[in-house]
Amino acid sequence: MELQMKLAVGCDVAGYDFKCGLIDSLRQRGYRVTDVGCNSCHEGIYPYYAERVAKEVLSGRCERGILICGTGQGMMMAANKIPGIRAALCTEIFTAIMSREHNNSNVLCLGAWVLEDVQRALPIVEAWLFGKYSGRHDDKLALLEKLSRGETLEDEEAQA
Repeated sequence: MELQMKLAVGCDVAGYDFKCGLIDSLRQRGYRVTDVGCNSCHEGIYPYYAERVAKEVLSGRCERGILICGTGQGMMMAANKIPGIRAALCTEIFTAIMSREHNNSNVLCLGAWVLEDVQRALPIVEAWLFGKYSGRHDDKLALLEKLSRGETLEDEEAQA
């Protein structure tokens, strides 16, 4: 079996069982997975694991990251605080594809309570993993990078 891309996967307590099942499924499909935690359903606060996944992606040790919490919202908010991360919360295939094609997302956030089981999440995950950035929105992504550095866009809006 040809090995596919390297992924960093992390979760909080609400996503622990879901993460374990997702990692097993991804490894069965040939993905190389780095599990950054949490390591039980009794400990794990989401910002720590969002940061760990982000560091794996930004360093290049992993090509992309997946974060799981109860709704996916907390993980997405935490990950998007980190410059260079473009985290997308996806609950169905269309947003997964579009988050790659238009936004070049590098972290996928999933809600264990929302999706309920790994089999329901796998088509979303694979659509996101196979999605390709179109390159048509480089100007918008450059603006997102400015925002992540704390720069203002007010002057540029008048020129747009």
